[in-house]
Amino acid sequence: MKHILYFFTALLLHSTAAGAPPNILFLLADDMRPDCIAALGNDKIETPNLDRLVERGMTFTRATCSYPICVVSRSEMLTGRHGWENGVMGFRGNKFQPDITYWAEALRDGGYETWHVGKWHVSGRPSTRGYSDVAGLFGSGGGSFWKDQTDWKGFPITGYRGWIFQTDDGKTKFPKMGVGVTRDISEKFADAAISLIEKNPEAPWFCHVNFTAPHDPLFIPPGLEGKYENENMPLPGNYLSVHPFDHGNFDGRDEALLPWPRTREAVQDLLRVYYSVVDDMDAQIGRILDAVEKSGELDNTIVIFTSDHGMGCGSHGLRGKQNMYEHTINVPFVAAGPGIKKGARTDAQIYLRELYPTTCELAGVKTPASVTATSFAPVLRSEAKSHQENIYGYFTDSQRMIRTGDGWKLAYYPQIDRWQLFDLNTDPLEQNDLSSSGDPAHLKRKNALKVQLEAWRKDTGDPLLSDR
Repeated sequence: MKHILYFFTALLLHSTAAGAPPNILFLLADDMRPDCIAALGNDKIETPNLDRLVERGMTFTRATCSYPICVVSRSEMLTGRHGWENGVMGFRGNKFQPDITYWAEALRDGGYETWHVGKWHVSGRPSTRGYSDVAGLFGSGGGSFWKDQTDWKGFPITGYRGWIFQTDDGKTKFPKMGVGVTRDISEKFADAAISLIEKNPEAPWFCHVNFTAPHDPLFIPPGLEGKYENENMPLPGNYLSVHPFDHGNFDGRDEALLPWPRTREAVQDLLRVYYSVVDDMDAQIGRILDAVEKSGELDNTIVIFTSDHGMGCGSHGLRGKQNMYEHTINVPFVAAGPGIKKGARTDAQIYLRELYPTTCELAGVKTPASVTATSFAPVLRSEAKSHQENIYGYFTDSQRMIRTGDGWKLAYYPQIDRWQLFDLNTDPLEQNDLSSSGDPAHLKRKNALKVQLEAWRKDTGDPLLSDR
């Protein structure tokens, strides 16, 4: 009955709206830093297709992943709820709460074709989370086909071991397409997305494409051998050989991917391959965009590109993503399409989980009651310049963070009772910790942010507080 009510509500909304409801193409990278799009200032990488998306749409420079791990970040997007609310919180409990209407489910019930392509890294199957069709589904379950493999530098692979292309029910596997991440995997995802777009249905569609790029293991994609060279790779401006303290993930899998201490040569070599994988993903995104244009639907399609979180890649001495620094909690975020100003940039603070209610609003679909995130559609329509006054981040029981709209950040490490305070206005690379500066103004700022952070933790049900 709920599905029927949603469907007829959607028909009413669509019939009274001016013009046809927009298609939605959602392109999600995996582990992509926010500084890897050429049009946004990186002259060492080539991303012509993301560049044209930047030209066609609005770039958010402060789009945020609140929890920098794949499964939690993706679960927040899928539910429109904070991890402490949806049940997937990373270190305690990883089952969705029973009262959730999922993102694709809401759009499907609102009259949309809902398609999933690529990586599946949440519980259930696409069909149990609201997707009406799948192609190029890539998930775990291929362990019997796995053979020991190494990455570009001969390092044993620890990521995506045994992942395989498969049908929605997981009963049929396709080992001939490769087991684990392969050099041409982004091309395979693009092929799958194009096969769905070419269906060109009468109903509006939501196509959710999950790339694995540029998550490890890394390989030079076909045709890009030699394009990027170590000596041309500038180190991150906040490069360190070792992070100054244990932030709560020193022994994590991601950090083991790069030897301690980090060296200039190792980080440059990492960035060379990392950029190659982003470059290849960009080319495949171009193929998908071309398919939408060929279908005649580009002008009526909202295209959104982002990543589930960023990545260290040598910044602050970190290889991985499990941290509260800007290179990780900030994500690349570009949206283009009908009603969105071309070539615009905004510093409005948004969360990735807010994509759910935002796309529902833009599509004229009712946002379900289970969603607690708020829509930033007014920013996309240039009706508002700001959105979230404060942004909050969290990771397991080891990190908590607040970032204000006026550019101050306070990070807290509960396991070691340590604080960091950064003025992002004068120190965007977070190299000057002011938490113990002795300046009364800094102490006042720190104390004020501590109060706000503590209030947020109580209001949202931080499970760490319940242990006290």
